Amino acid sequence: MQMAHYDQDLIDSSGVFRALSHPARLCVVNKLTTTVLTVGQMQECLGMSQSNVSQHLSILKSRGIIKGERIGSEVFYSLADDRMKDLVKIFLND
Repeated sequence: MQMAHYDQDLIDSSGVFRALSHPARLCVVNKLTTTVLTVGQMQECLGMSQSNVSQHLSILKSRGIIKGERIGSEVFYSLADDRMKDLVKIFLND
């Protein structure tokens, strides 16, 4: 099957939607719409191991959805783009 030629913006956007398609990642992004969180806080909230949470964070970071800021020994995660707030609101019908 031959693939159509897609605009790079469409390709990038589809990657964002793929990253948000997992419930744990969508939950993290939803929580980050109102607060800044550490891996430990996300781990407690999601009931997952630190390594599992870190894998999800890596996917979200690679798509430019979240960013981390190191303060001392902790990394605080927040949304990299405020437009994610609106997108999550639409996804979750808030």
